[in-house]
Amino acid sequence: MSESYGCSDTSIRQPTKDMSGLATHAMQTTGHYARTLTDEERHKLGKDTVVVSAFKQDKLEQEAKKNWDLFYKRNTTNFFKDRHWTSREFEELCNQNDHQKTVLEVGCGVGNFVFPLLQENPSLYFYACDFSPRAVQFVQKHPLYQEDRCKAFQCDLTKDQLTNNVPESGVDIVTMIFVMSAIHPDKMADAVRNVHKVLKPGGCVLFRDYGLYDHAMLRFTLGHKLDTNFYVRQDGTRAYYFSEEYLRDLFTSVGFDVVSNEYILRETVNKKEGLCVPRVFVQAKFIKRTSTRTSTCSSR
Repeated sequence: MSESYGCSDTSIRQPTKDMSGLATHAMQTTGHYARTLTDEERHKLGKDTVVVSAFKQDKLEQEAKKNWDLFYKRNTTNFFKDRHWTSREFEELCNQNDHQKTVLEVGCGVGNFVFPLLQENPSLYFYACDFSPRAVQFVQKHPLYQEDRCKAFQCDLTKDQLTNNVPESGVDIVTMIFVMSAIHPDKMADAVRNVHKVLKPGGCVLFRDYGLYDHAMLRFTLGHKLDTNFYVRQDGTRAYYFSEEYLRDLFTSVGFDVVSNEYILRETVNKKEGLCVPRVFVQAKFIKRTSTRTSTCSSR
């Protein structure tokens, strides 16, 4: 099974405001330029209008840390594969010279991003944090963990100040790889402001996360919707699916300029079941505004 992609003649209503005050686009009738919805998919999304009760949503928010900690208790270090693609997608992370770069990874999980890069690039120093204390423990117990090259710590990005562990305006690059989607939309701006404080002027945020109309979004059954483009999984963890417009507004409202911001299309192949499903991600680069043009962020 394959899905054809291309520009679609979408009918888009004017953006509305969600509770965070950011523009969020109302339902598009045929998808967006990177992902054309089938009639069945449009019908399914059109029916999914009832959101989870406020009581349950409050409970999910209160238990968010516990749910992620249980996720890592069940899966330990076996769920995610090491992310060897990151230096290919983001040249800022490549070993370009002997100048040391300081990187903060928010949402480090069990180190699938950090440790491949520490091996590939000796000029990187990492700060790494995660919402889950259990995930941080896995990082600290990893055989490649060395305190002279990496400092891992637990942090709720929406309320714990990163400056308690990271120097203010002290890092060249912040990576946000599949982390913002787990945060409630009302608190995303707080997380971005937190990151802004520790990034050097001209420093770069490298971002990748779930995109609007990703296959995983379309698989949710009735009863899992929390808000526009925001859903809860069976294990209580949550996922937001970003549009380019929402992501742009989120970062520019906090003091970043956009270098790049686009949908990335991939296909996941399940040979056993004979399935090939379309994945949609959003990949972006943002720089912290500065009076000079110097930046650690490539325009690619």
